[in-house]
Amino acid sequence: QVQLVESGGGLVQAGGSLRLSCAASGRLLNVIDMGWHRQAPGKEREYVALITRDDTPKYADSVKGRFIISRDGAKNIVYLQLDNVKPEDTAVYYCYARESAPWINTYWGQGTQVTVSS
Repeated sequence: QVQLVESGGGLVQAGGSLRLSCAASGRLLNVIDMGWHRQAPGKEREYVALITRDDTPKYADSVKGRFIISRDGAKNIVYLQLDNVKPEDTAVYYCYARESAPWINTYWGQGTQVTVSS
């Protein structure tokens, strides 16, 4: 059974930085990608960033140039560096991992709160 645990959320002032981590316990087989989504109060969950098995990062337009995703493939840990944060970045951030084993499984973490004060 794979479990994902996020950490690193908290309160940060606008313009500041924060680093989120997500560690997978259990065995992930043939990882397709890992990434982050977020959900702000009263809004639907939205895609933020992902990193593919060959370490290619991809970003939503709203965070491009401000957030950086990276991973430790050996340890199945994915990171999200949040720089120059804005109040609209306030949300619960969820990490996920997607594997093909051989069918596609997607695992989600419980979420970590990020609050940006203006």
